[in-house]
Amino acid sequence: MNHPASSVPGPATGREFAEFGSMLLRRRVALAGFLLAGLCCGGIVLAMTPPSYTATAEVLVSSTGVQDQTNQTSQRQREPLNLDTEAQVARSAVVASRAARALKVKDPDPLRDQVTVTVPPNSAVLAVSYTARDPVTAAAGAEAFAKAYLANREATAKHALNAQLKVLAGKLREVDAALGTTVTGLPRTVPGSAARTIAAQRQNVLSKQVYNLTVKYDALRTVAITPGSVISDARPPTSPAQPSPSLYLGSGLFLGLLAGTGAAMVRDRFDTRLRTAADVERLSGLPVLCEGENARELRELAIAVARHLRDGGELLVRSVSPGTDPEPIADDLRVALTGLAPIWVRTDQAARADAALLVVESRAARSKQLAQAVRQLRRTDTAALGVILLPSPAALPRGESRPAHPRRHPNDPPARAS
Repeated sequence: MNHPASSVPGPATGREFAEFGSMLLRRRVALAGFLLAGLCCGGIVLAMTPPSYTATAEVLVSSTGVQDQTNQTSQRQREPLNLDTEAQVARSAVVASRAARALKVKDPDPLRDQVTVTVPPNSAVLAVSYTARDPVTAAAGAEAFAKAYLANREATAKHALNAQLKVLAGKLREVDAALGTTVTGLPRTVPGSAARTIAAQRQNVLSKQVYNLTVKYDALRTVAITPGSVISDARPPTSPAQPSPSLYLGSGLFLGLLAGTGAAMVRDRFDTRLRTAADVERLSGLPVLCEGENARELRELAIAVARHLRDGGELLVRSVSPGTDPEPIADDLRVALTGLAPIWVRTDQAARADAALLVVESRAARSKQLAQAVRQLRRTDTAALGVILLPSPAALPRGESRPAHPRRHPNDPPARAS
């Protein structure tokens, strides 16, 4: 079952988009100005921003075999090592201090802001990137952090290994001493007594502990520390990573578009000048029946008037624009109405007419003046058929003006179309 309400938002939305696009088209000059200004601002900021270069060194992280941070395997991270933790370690203050010594920099804190460490998915690789003002420094920084991370990882593993060896050595000394005491006291016990049996069992247990601890100790002493290796050395980049022309210029265009759209909407809201037929119809709701003084359009207008006043009557041609004389249009209409209907065409507003045409000169009238003229016509029950839009004198070709018509005296009787 189709619901009628489901089809309502579509046309309304399309109409709103059409009106919005029409508004932008009307204000295209202002919009283009803001777009150009935004593009220029983006270019200025781009030119003022110093370039920065980024170099990257890739480190393959290996298991040291000594208390590594383990990670639960997943689709993103299939390695048992917790590389997210290792990435944080690579940016730590300890690693930054080692890198600062390699770079011969006193303060390591600013270096941490220039390095980023990422983990490519499904890998045991750390991508160590370093950003600097020149490509050589960027490559040196990335290489220094990569090697400092491996050195710190190796030192941490050795420290953990030595701590385990120290604990095992101490435990082994304790068990060995207890075993020596047990062995020394065994001959002094009575053969076959319970004390001798207990001493013999204790000797066996301590001997096994000494053996196990000795195996563990020897195994730890042979552990090879493998923190990882640099599988891709950092190379000086050939082009700067920042600033990005597309980012800066695109941002400038976007901001210019936003500002231009806002300015166009504000100006369109408060500017009520009637420039085009679309402005007249949009701001007044009256149709534009004729543009200019084209003979064909005047003939079509005369036919439309004759169809409306088929029984004859009086037609008022009234000017809305200050200083615009409606008499030339009235004379042309009298000629065009000849033979169509008995219609009196007049320009004076002293008496009531059956219908009216409003003459608007482009850029010379505002919607408020047109609305006032329509209200005055309604007070006398005169139907406003539509608007005749005349071009502005500034829009006419140079040296061309509207054709002159003989002025009629207001007291002369209006000409009647036969």
